Amino acid sequence: MILIIGLAIIAAVVAGVAGMKLEQKKHAQQIEQAKQQADKIIENAKSDAQSVKTEVINEGKQRAQEYRASMNEELDSYEADNRTRQSRIDQRNHGIEQTKQRLDQMHTNLAEQQVELDEAKNEIKELTDKQHLLETERKVALQNNAKLSYEAATEQIIDQLKIDLKRDRDVELRYQNDEAKVIAPKMARRIADDAIQRGPVDYPREHVEHSVVLPDKGTKQKLLGRENTNLRYIETLTGVDIVFDRNEPLMLHVVTSDPLRREIARTVIGNLMVTRQINSQTIEQQVETASTNLMTEIRKTGEDVATGLHIGFVHPDEMKILGRLKYRTSYGQNVLNHSIEVAKIAGLLAAEFGLDVQIAKRAGLFHDIGKAIDHDVDGTHVELGVQIAETYGEDERVINSIASHHGDVDVTTPIAHLVAAGDSISGGRPGARSESVEEYINRLRSLEKIARQQQGVKDSFAIQAGREVRVMVDPNKVDDAKNQELSKQIKDQIEDELTYPGKIKVTLIRSFKAVSYVGADKKKKKRRA
Repeated sequence: MILIIGLAIIAAVVAGVAGMKLEQKKHAQQIEQAKQQADKIIENAKSDAQSVKTEVINEGKQRAQEYRASMNEELDSYEADNRTRQSRIDQRNHGIEQTKQRLDQMHTNLAEQQVELDEAKNEIKELTDKQHLLETERKVALQNNAKLSYEAATEQIIDQLKIDLKRDRDVELRYQNDEAKVIAPKMARRIADDAIQRGPVDYPREHVEHSVVLPDKGTKQKLLGRENTNLRYIETLTGVDIVFDRNEPLMLHVVTSDPLRREIARTVIGNLMVTRQINSQTIEQQVETASTNLMTEIRKTGEDVATGLHIGFVHPDEMKILGRLKYRTSYGQNVLNHSIEVAKIAGLLAAEFGLDVQIAKRAGLFHDIGKAIDHDVDGTHVELGVQIAETYGEDERVINSIASHHGDVDVTTPIAHLVAAGDSISGGRPGARSESVEEYINRLRSLEKIARQQQGVKDSFAIQAGREVRVMVDPNKVDDAKNQELSKQIKDQIEDELTYPGKIKVTLIRSFKAVSYVGADKKKKKRRA
């Protein structure tokens, strides 16, 4: 058993050794094959490297040749540039040399001219001295011959020169004055037309209502109350008189000279008709509400106007007075709208003449401010306007414009003329003002009556809505000279006795006809025969 095991071991060892030998032989064969492949690869690499080397060397030689050619070309261009620059340098040097020679020649010439100038100066000095000496001798000779000193002769010459200059100045001033008289009306008309076109705005006519129409008899009875107590209470609180129309039972008229009270009363009556609750308590509430709303509206109106015209700071109380003008009219024209128009026109005219535009607008806006209180305080609206302006520290130009826009005082500032012009333009333009039918008829009758009162007048007619009066005169009583004088008398009387908007043209017509008929006497004689 042991022997078998030993043999098995020996067999295993022999098999292992044999296997190892075979493995070594196999590895030797693989190594030999690898060496052969490596030698082959090396040979191929050497062959490839040789070909690459040859290509690189050839490419390097070609690039070197190209670089050498480009360098040669660049060197040739540098040499050409150097030759050109050298040529320019040579030319400049040649020019500098020529300039140096010319300067040397000029220096020589200047030296010679300086010598000549010195000689000429000496000669001039000698001549000047000789001239002064001769002038002195001439003055002495003239004084001896004329028996007049040099100072007296100078004064005579100056006096004569002043006379001549004064004559020339008077002639020039006369020419300028005549030219101004010709040009000034055209320029004034152009500027006024421009101001009229740019300034006034046709506002919708805001007639101040003096009456209220009640919807029905029931409302009228509630408004009257028991024994007219409600109506009388409204009159007591608002300070107005309320009268029913005789022809229209449902129409009542608010009678008062105060436009604010009239507006409050109208507002109260309108609100009471809406609420239909008419008693003493509601009347008091409505009067208080209407008064508060009216004061608020007045203040807001004044603020809006002052802000819109850009006239600077305005005292709050002055704004309230200004707002009251919204409820005041003159010949049917709203005074506040009229004042705004005058402010705009005055501002435009001031800009044309280079004056203070803001002051001109301010003066135009405040020129009728006295009309806001003229029914409460004694005095004309001009006097009251001046007092208001002085109270709130307005500029002297504004005060003078207010005081002089109706010619009550003298004008001291050009702005006052512009305000007066704006007032005339705004009030006199067609459609700006209106009047009632009764006032219109009375004015026409007054115009015709004034004309008929004059001696020598046969008849008179007011035409063109009272803007022209045509007067027919007796040619046997009025000659041509008397005709002109009579037109002036009628004009003056109209200005003194009537209030009128705009202008009124007075035209006198003197027509004299001598008529005779040829043949009339012969026919009569034949008939008698």
